Amino acid sequence: MAIPGTAEQSLPAAGTYEIDPVASTVRFDTRAVFGLLPVRGTFTISHGRITVAESPEESSVEVAMDAASFESGNQQRDDHVRSSDYLDVARHPEIVFRSQSLGRSAQDASLQGEMTACGVSQPVLVTINSVACEDRRITADATATIDRYAFGITKAKGMTGRRLKITLEVVANR
Repeated sequence: MAIPGTAEQSLPAAGTYEIDPVASTVRFDTRAVFGLLPVRGTFTISHGRITVAESPEESSVEVAMDAASFESGNQQRDDHVRSSDYLDVARHPEIVFRSQSLGRSAQDASLQGEMTACGVSQPVLVTINSVACEDRRITADATATIDRYAFGITKAKGMTGRRLKITLEVVANR
């Protein structure tokens, strides 16, 4: 899972790394009110793992976020997003990403996978910006753009941003 341009010795050792929910963050950025207002916030990771294979392209990632942890700093908005109008956390408590392949080119590295939110699974591409390895720990930064309409979350078109830019800072330990 090295990023292009990094030395092969910087690859993490093969094995299973458990994602540390306390040390990891999932941030989102979107727009509201017809694109006029920025909305930023977080989700928490409830659990996950990174499996590093001997051949990096065969490595995999699985991560679950707690849907009810949606936090934007506005309690009324947060409660509404958690409701059946949006995330419906009572029926769908987790948002899950499972990678299907790791791709590398001279320019970047990415995970092609499937995200499930509100009972709907859709393909998602996660661009890996950096990976650092030290002893039995991996730290990775990545980004993805999510189209909420693809998951059937279509309430308040125009008033609520359609796309969310997701920024991941993941720490995993072996």
